[in-house]
Amino acid sequence: FLPVAPSGRYLQETVLVRLKRLLGLDTLVPMHRLDRETAGVLAFTVRAQDRHAYHALWRERQVHKVYEAIAPWHDDLALPATLRHCLVEPGGPAFMQMAVVEGEPNAETRIELIARLGVQGGGTEIAALARSSSERAPELAHYRLTPLTGRRHQLRAQLCAAGLPIAGDRIYPHLQAEPPAEAEPDYAHPLQLLARELAFTDPLTGRARHFVSRRTLARLLPVSAGD
Repeated sequence: FLPVAPSGRYLQETVLVRLKRLLGLDTLVPMHRLDRETAGVLAFTVRAQDRHAYHALWRERQVHKVYEAIAPWHDDLALPATLRHCLVEPGGPAFMQMAVVEGEPNAETRIELIARLGVQGGGTEIAALARSSSERAPELAHYRLTPLTGRRHQLRAQLCAAGLPIAGDRIYPHLQAEPPAEAEPDYAHPLQLLARELAFTDPLTGRARHFVSRRTLARLLPVSAGD
């Protein structure tokens, strides 16, 4: 629930500011960004002279990234598959949402099934979110997402365009209003998107670097093979 770096209404309550205070390292700079609602692995550089080399990894698409998400399941899904869309940043009131338009694809993500989770009932928070756009709760599934490009909101926009909006998303498919600045944060329904892994060859040492988040998405029981 923290933005990576100060911007807009978030100046002090950010990952960067908190880490600088906690570690006493004023030279910290994020190597990349995650959406404020996304949990998982986030990497920083410490030494100013090394920043360019590490930032170049992202710019040149030399970082292997793996995410996980919980989203609806459809029986006609043929997985694994690669999603390809043309995403653009619209102006006006919808500037928060990336738009999917006709044109040469500039966003590419591989999607794989980890487990089908069934129709979640009994007051499950994710089921309540899923029902917000439909009277009948859809079947949900746990997906592995491997983005091959790095557009803003890429995973959220592409899954929504494929009819698989991520559970807990307050931007896709419908942009929900931000709560007032003085309101207490609502942590009850987090976005079910996790940055699981980062891997790359260290540009300074040549060593293989691999970072894996220990966090998990909401714990749901998969359906059995006979269901």
